[in-house]
Amino acid sequence: MIKLQNIFIRNTSILFVYGCLLLLISCTEGKPEKKIDESIDRKNYVVEKNEVEILILKKGIFNEELLSNGKLVAVQKNDLKFEVPGKLNMLFVKEGDAVKENTVLAILDKYKYKEELISAETTLKKALLELEDMLVNRGYDLKRKNEIPKQVYDMAGLRSGYTEALQKIKSSKYNVNSTSLTAPFSGKIAAIKNKLHDQITAGSIFLTLINDTYFDVIFPITESEINKVLKGNQISVFAMGVQKEYKGKVVSINPLVEKNGTIQIKARVKNDGNLIDGMNVKISMEKQIHNQFIIPKSAIVLRQDQEVLFKVKKGKAFWTYVKTVNENKDYYTVIPNPDKNSATLKVGDTIITKGNLNLAHDSEVKINYQIKKISSGIKN
Repeated sequence: MIKLQNIFIRNTSILFVYGCLLLLISCTEGKPEKKIDESIDRKNYVVEKNEVEILILKKGIFNEELLSNGKLVAVQKNDLKFEVPGKLNMLFVKEGDAVKENTVLAILDKYKYKEELISAETTLKKALLELEDMLVNRGYDLKRKNEIPKQVYDMAGLRSGYTEALQKIKSSKYNVNSTSLTAPFSGKIAAIKNKLHDQITAGSIFLTLINDTYFDVIFPITESEINKVLKGNQISVFAMGVQKEYKGKVVSINPLVEKNGTIQIKARVKNDGNLIDGMNVKISMEKQIHNQFIIPKSAIVLRQDQEVLFKVKKGKAFWTYVKTVNENKDYYTVIPNPDKNSATLKVGDTIITKGNLNLAHDSEVKINYQIKKISSGIKN
């Protein structure tokens, strides 16, 4: 009897465990896995919209910009030299000083040259006495020079040494005067080569004098840009050393093409006291072109190695092939690509200016911001 009870209890326990296992398996199958798969599928089919910025296309006056780099060159600049050698006795200026025309800048020791002048004057007096004696012997009076035949007077002057003595006086006075160095024009002192008491060599550069009231701006342009520059054109000159912009005018165009294919342009700009000879500058020149489609440079992207821009129609982006014609720092002017029959542009088109880098044709877009007015490069 006891054995039968144990067998019954064991069989009942086995059935109970087996039932629990069946219930557990049924709970892990079917519906939950189906819900997960359906949610993943739905997520895969959600359409992404690209956020973009736009502008409404219109025509205007475009300021084409020609850019170049150049240097400032003083309109008037001279290396000053002593014409005679000697010891530097006096130096009245230092670099950076402003001086007026005819100001004495430096003086050499005059002693040697003054002595030569005194000697020349003595020689002249002796020669004059000899000349008078020769003329008297010929029956002429030196006090009545106009009555003496020129040939007779010239011959007497040579034989007496009077002519030579006059030349020596002239040379000696020149040497004395040459011991003083004066400013030939008003300007600023630069690059003094010597110091007080140095022995100066005749003809060597002593200092540089710069008239910095105005500067010439020398810069190159390419052959293809020559038709964009005329004498009298206004330019903007940005001096990098002082981080300031100046206005100038083109004063000359070199009619020769350099070996590198450039043409030298010279413009002139007024100095406010901050510009320095040799300073590096950036040049920009604007030319107005009317009736142009003007877009920011960011609106142009490359597709299949060709320039395109995207237009928005009914919430989708469609590219159209274009060609850039003119440009300045921030903008292009564009026309429909003449080689593409499908390319069109018209006033009122909605043009994507940002968010277009990864766009494909027929992409859905969401307009995030609209440029109401182009702030540079266009005039209404």
